[in-house]
Amino acid sequence: MIKRTFGMAALVIACAGAATALPAGSARAAEASVKCDLVYNLSGWSLIYKHAEGSGTITCDNGQRANVKIAVVGGGLTAGKYHIDNGKGEISKVHDIADVYGDYAQAGAEAGVVKSGSAQVLTKGTTSLALSGTGEGVNLGVSIGKFTISKR
Repeated sequence: MIKRTFGMAALVIACAGAATALPAGSARAAEASVKCDLVYNLSGWSLIYKHAEGSGTITCDNGQRANVKIAVVGGGLTAGKYHIDNGKGEISKVHDIADVYGDYAQAGAEAGVVKSGSAQVLTKGTTSLALSGTGEGVNLGVSIGKFTISKR
């Protein structure tokens, strides 16, 4: 009887310890967040319809890296032609580089002649993409659309 009681007590203590350890481990995994940086070149045009294409490189702080294609499409009251060289992007709230691929919602106002500049924050679910860049061209207007990152 003493052996059985001692054995049950040990089992209960072991299970309680495991149950306490599991949620904490799961919480740490859910909180894990990787930050990725995007360096890109983009050129496009707009006349009511907005279209731009480019390429870039994503580098994450967990060591992952990928070459990517970028496409921007949308519409609105816009007109212009422009290019951005060596633009920068910061992607946050991802667990893996695979989370950066897909369509980000985009809305923006552009204004520039000869030297163009842009800065905007895009979202895809809980993932955020903050973009900034300077270039040349003429672009004027307000538009909405999508910014797509795909594997190259």
